[in-house]
Amino acid sequence: MKIKFIGGAGTVTGSKTLIETNGIRILVDCGLFQGLKALRDLNWHPLPVLPSTIDYVLLTHGHLDHCGWLPRLVAQGFTGKIYCTSPTKDVAKLVLLDSAKIQEEEANKANKEHYSKHEKAEPLYTLQQAEAVLPFFKIVPPDISTNIASDIIATYTSAGHIIGACTITLILEGKTLVFSGDIGRDDDVLMFPPTKPLLADYIFLESTYGNRLHPDLDAKKELENYINTTIEHKGTVIIPGFAVERAQSIMYLIWQLKTEGRIPNVPYILDTPMGASVLDIFLQNMQWHKLSANDCHEMCKMFKIVSEYEQTMRIIEDPQPKVIIAASGMATGGRILSYFEHYIGLEKTTVIMVGYQAEGTRGRRLLEGADEIKIYGNYYNVEAKIVQIEGLSAHGDQQDLVNWLSALKNVPKCIYLVHGENLPADELRIKIQDRYGFNCNVPLIGSEIEI
Repeated sequence: MKIKFIGGAGTVTGSKTLIETNGIRILVDCGLFQGLKALRDLNWHPLPVLPSTIDYVLLTHGHLDHCGWLPRLVAQGFTGKIYCTSPTKDVAKLVLLDSAKIQEEEANKANKEHYSKHEKAEPLYTLQQAEAVLPFFKIVPPDISTNIASDIIATYTSAGHIIGACTITLILEGKTLVFSGDIGRDDDVLMFPPTKPLLADYIFLESTYGNRLHPDLDAKKELENYINTTIEHKGTVIIPGFAVERAQSIMYLIWQLKTEGRIPNVPYILDTPMGASVLDIFLQNMQWHKLSANDCHEMCKMFKIVSEYEQTMRIIEDPQPKVIIAASGMATGGRILSYFEHYIGLEKTTVIMVGYQAEGTRGRRLLEGADEIKIYGNYYNVEAKIVQIEGLSAHGDQQDLVNWLSALKNVPKCIYLVHGENLPADELRIKIQDRYGFNCNVPLIGSEIEI
């Protein structure tokens, strides 16, 4: 059996792991590269095998860095099945259509304003190509073994992280392979703790926060302080929110603070059409999260939910203090950039980062203290206060990742640490070896192993 790390190795984006077994090809996740230009350029490169020769895609969850390359895969000849849970199918549909729409809009804007380096800017894929993916989805129930091919059994178990997210256990050639996907936190605001694996010969474990512990701080209290301080100075709070799960977590905490009378009566705005649609997915899948239907409805009443861009412009032009949650979470595209164009240069603005910021993204540059950022070909001075609430990340930290291995009844032959930058992955390798004595390896992108 051969396993090739096409993406999500040495980086937290572009997750793609190719399995070749007995003439069958399986791709675990099919994500988009984000951040550094060298990585983004890989989105335009062909896969090392023809998409038409891939039989199955197994999706761990619906985030863009795990499903965002599917339109390219289908456009280049893939005709197999895409296995995932029901909420993941719904989330992936929203994510892919939103991604295509943003890429089309940005290509049109680049051509209209002539800031592209290319003679004609093209979207990575179109809305039509994103829609072409949808018929290939095949839903699998959680916790029940599914025969995806002769002698290949897949079992999806909850990984926390976001709604529908799962770890995938594959049994093939008499071996048990466990693909963690993104592991959620043991104490997440909305999601249940991830299910730990019991048996595995080989584990492919994410390592996003492999070298960090989430601070033991009250995220709700931090949010309260930042909102109150900013509003007192008649400023605006802008929260780049991942439209799936983080936006809902932040809404939930802000709703709690407002209900408890701890934050002022100003406009609270959710400006991500996809984030609004995800709320419907939460209501349709109550067994996947901690929110009650009543909490969900009451929370939504508090927020002005924006769908049209004309509304975004009216909000931007309104000088009154307000709190805005807008996508995307790493500020790589979407509505958040329109807010940044207007507010990032104002000292009384506070930008609150609430999730992982990959290398090369605007979010990462802001956290690292950039004096200016580039948006749509123009540079903007950064005068806003940039802060981070690490306690709101949807990823488990080093301790969560190490503990996730604690229920294993056997010693795996190897644990491959993926979906992490090299330093965090290597520090997690040392931690796991120190605690369990397990053999660990940090694969390089493009590398291949035989098992």
